[in-house]
Amino acid sequence: MAQPKVTHDLDDARAWIGAHWNPELSLAEWRGLLVDSGWGCPAWPREWFGRGLSQGEATAVGDELARAGAVGVATGVGMSLAAPTILAHGSDDLKRRLLRPLATGAHKWCQLFSEPGSGSDLASLSTRAERDGDEWVVNGQKVWNSGAQRAQWGLLLARTDLTVPKHQGITCFALAMDQPGLEVRPLRQMNGYASFNEVFLSDARVAGADMIGEPGAGWTVALTTLAHERSLAASIGAALRVLSGTGRAAREAADEAAEYWKTYEWYPQRAGRPELVAAELGRRAVADDPRLRQHAARVELITRTARWNAQRAQAARAAGRPPGPEGSIAKLLSSEIARTSARAHSAIAGADAMLTGPESAVDGVIAEILVSVPAQSIAGGTDEIQRNILGERVLGLPREPHPNTPAPLSHK
Repeated sequence: MAQPKVTHDLDDARAWIGAHWNPELSLAEWRGLLVDSGWGCPAWPREWFGRGLSQGEATAVGDELARAGAVGVATGVGMSLAAPTILAHGSDDLKRRLLRPLATGAHKWCQLFSEPGSGSDLASLSTRAERDGDEWVVNGQKVWNSGAQRAQWGLLLARTDLTVPKHQGITCFALAMDQPGLEVRPLRQMNGYASFNEVFLSDARVAGADMIGEPGAGWTVALTTLAHERSLAASIGAALRVLSGTGRAAREAADEAAEYWKTYEWYPQRAGRPELVAAELGRRAVADDPRLRQHAARVELITRTARWNAQRAQAARAAGRPPGPEGSIAKLLSSEIARTSARAHSAIAGADAMLTGPESAVDGVIAEILVSVPAQSIAGGTDEIQRNILGERVLGLPREPHPNTPAPLSHK
């Protein structure tokens, strides 16, 4: 009886790793070998540095890498957002030029979508791109751009046509960040961190060959990015990789990961730290208080529901299905977990929850939770937007009235 294809693929992957993994290679050398072999991104098409495997099979290959102590491909916005967007909509030329350095980590990426006046209503963006021969000239401002200060490329949405409805006048570009027309400024948050940036574009230039998709089709391209972003946003607080291998490649990968995830070091607090609720009940010896126990029970209930939804999403991806409504559900649940946890922490700690410093509640972590949690319901698409998506696209409810749609005639 023939063995399932995945068995042969895993045997091939295991044999290749055993023959090529050398922990004393530099990270760049190892990732170059890995990406060129197709085992670094096995779910990608064969012609684009992959093996054409399903997502479930690709996960199994990743397990083989981890079992050998081998380092995987790069992480971050490039792999999570730019790669699936380019694979789905980019030209062959773009895939040839951008995918390999993205996977090896040679190029870092950032996302240039939101604007000061276009957050939840992203399609109202006003950053302009005007054609100038074989290039486009870009002017405008972007905001909430994680990692923009060290990115070589940005995933940019810009308006290229003012004569059509707003969703039809947007184009997506891969923008080179190292040019005179860009200025990146950090934004200081109320929790003390400066994780985000604002980016000013003044006659910045982007090559016509760096357009992702067709002119005016940027909204369709952006939906691909946003579908992956919502899944990412729900789990990013737990995404810091623990590298168990030894040797030069592993050390360099650990340093790279630590530098990258500094941006997100406050994300566990943004997510509410639900795992601390029961611990604080015990530490403060108030677990017998029925009111506080109800707070803790509510946190546990929502956390388990979110975990089951995440397992459903993982099963869907393993079966080869693209991100679906599970991402919006996960995003809503993450917001509810954060708010419920913050209420529980406030009830348990009382006025101490507002104090910072070494003698405050959990060394100031509780206070940091309270000022960080509001961001959870905004970042990656607001709760209101997620409810619209689920109501309109999943439940089939009437679409929200559009400002450009004429009001219905009165029957009076």
